[in-house]
Amino acid sequence: MQTYDEAIDAYIQGFEPEKQVMMDQLRSLIHALVPGVVESIKWRMPTFSLPDKGDVIHFAAFKGHIGLYPLPEAIDAFEAELEQYHTSKGAIQFPVGQPLPMPLIETIIRFRCSLVEAKKPKKRT
Repeated sequence: MQTYDEAIDAYIQGFEPEKQVMMDQLRSLIHALVPGVVESIKWRMPTFSLPDKGDVIHFAAFKGHIGLYPLPEAIDAFEAELEQYHTSKGAIQFPVGQPLPMPLIETIIRFRCSLVEAKKPKKRT
């Protein structure tokens, strides 16, 4: 069963329809690929985590792009595939007005998920 966080619903609804569609596509893909993913808002961004393991990925909308935040390991691992996009240490910018590269994003999400799933469970205090 997919669980959607109302705060993320509100976040997405706060943007123009074109950005909403892009973020809805990302959100649906994340849920399809990461069983048991939990949504929240962290650092003012929609965040997708695995309980007791950690954050898998984040995204956010900006004036001219949707930012995907798969953390530095993914940026390094997919450097060649990401050449046509603006990237930084832990972020990828996908321009608004262009289709999202869903196969590439799927590969990045699977990569991040494998890294997070390999972590030892976080100790609860």
